[in-house]
Amino acid sequence: MDGFPGFEIDDANDTHPSNMPTVGVIGWDVGGANTKVARVAGPGRPPVAAAVRAYEIQRGPAALPGLLGALAVQVGGCAGDIHALTMTAELSQFFRTKREGVAFVLDAVTAAFPGAAIHVYSVRGEFLSPAAARIAPLDVAAANWAATARAVSRIGDAILVDVGTTTTDIIPIVGGTVTATGWTDPDRLASGELLYLGAVRTPVEVITQTVPLGDGYAGVSAEGFAVAGDVHLWRGTLAADAYTTATPDGRPATRVFAGERLARVVCGDREMVDAAALDRIADAVAAAQIERTATAISRVRARHPTIATAVVTGTGDFLAAAAAERAGLTVRWLADDFGADAARAAPASAVALLLASELESRWSASATR
Repeated sequence: MDGFPGFEIDDANDTHPSNMPTVGVIGWDVGGANTKVARVAGPGRPPVAAAVRAYEIQRGPAALPGLLGALAVQVGGCAGDIHALTMTAELSQFFRTKREGVAFVLDAVTAAFPGAAIHVYSVRGEFLSPAAARIAPLDVAAANWAATARAVSRIGDAILVDVGTTTTDIIPIVGGTVTATGWTDPDRLASGELLYLGAVRTPVEVITQTVPLGDGYAGVSAEGFAVAGDVHLWRGTLAADAYTTATPDGRPATRVFAGERLARVVCGDREMVDAAALDRIADAVAAAQIERTATAISRVRARHPTIATAVVTGTGDFLAAAAAERAGLTVRWLADDFGADAARAAPASAVALLLASELESRWSASATR
């Protein structure tokens, strides 16, 4: 059978190296709005389970340890599992500084899994102890994109385009090396490698300021009436269960209510705005999102013109694929390598695979001494 790029599986017997202990690795991507988890049963093996749970840390911070424990059970976690951690939750408004946020996440993970081995992924590709991560919080803050990119680097030259619920990562990989220009969130925003456009949580007025209406165009209300999730749910490109955030009006994440929220974008309602008009509005917003993402991809590619492939993933992988094609790249779906669930939780899957691979290397080195 095929393994992941760089994580080959023995076709003959699908086993670990001789006498190597079987160790499960649970990968975590603890975000401010979603927490992702994936479990790898051992080195060289694909994730056996992965999950994404909507959870806004500022609305219930004390619930994080319990959530982590429940998710570990959901993916088949065992008492002896090793944990690989990456995070973006430190940017939550609940924290005054990233240092405070990193410490909070580390506290929650160690409380959820007392006595477990925990390895924290740094943006430069090293695994740190929780104690070392506390000393250098900016090294581990928002490092999830780096984990995904390093796992993808085994594929070859590519631009990773990961469209999540809130943001888009556009990461160049050349010669097996992640060649990002920026390594912190501010620097990544400046380089165009981080785009604050997502498939679910982005307000419509952030994506575009005008939409077609009647014989012309209307300005978009700046009241947070609808988000990207409503656009893509209405168009049928986003499943309802992928709408992992509270809706702007508190009503369900269904196409009917998405249409009502979209009508509010032009300060109307469904008695004033019919389905055909909503189609035009939603199509225009989606087109604007794809165009802005394609422009950002082209900007990154201009620094690495030899790259011809985009590896797309995330809740909004359909947006990533459309934008990458618009930018002239051939599309490769990470789901084809990782599996659909694991690709949706790509940073968690990646950090688990990276740690499993590193543990295998450490074991092999010690076994030859």
